[in-house]
Amino acid sequence: MANKGTADIKNKKASFNYFIYEKYEAGIVLQGSEVKSLRDGKANLVDSYVQIEGQEAFIKNVHISPYSTASEKNYDPRRTRKLLLHKYQISKLVGKAAQRGFTIVPLRIYFKKGKAKAEIAICKGKHRFDKRESIKKKMQQREIHRVMRKK
Repeated sequence: MANKGTADIKNKKASFNYFIYEKYEAGIVLQGSEVKSLRDGKANLVDSYVQIEGQEAFIKNVHISPYSTASEKNYDPRRTRKLLLHKYQISKLVGKAAQRGFTIVPLRIYFKKGKAKAEIAICKGKHRFDKRESIKKKMQQREIHRVMRKK
């Protein structure tokens, strides 16, 4: 379990499933017990995505487990949460996401100066052969590190 305040929830499958082009940092609007649950590292970013509606960005399908010792457990763990971005950032995201094949995916959730932040990225999905290439590169890197450790 992560230490209090140092939780860094990562979307481990994002770099495997997508080519990452541009990254942005956004604040997240959360309820009280959601913050405590995030600090404990009890969240899951698998299958989550960002959707832009009007001039606002929302993060969808992020599972934040209810905080075990909270007095009120009154939120849906997979509820839609608003992202805090500047208007020029949102317009840039809209322009990129409108292009064919691009999507906006959250890469990680972390705390910065006591505030919950989400790192989101403009991504393009990989094909099966691209994923095989990623696996080959990963295996080569592991082999290089293994050899370097022995020396």
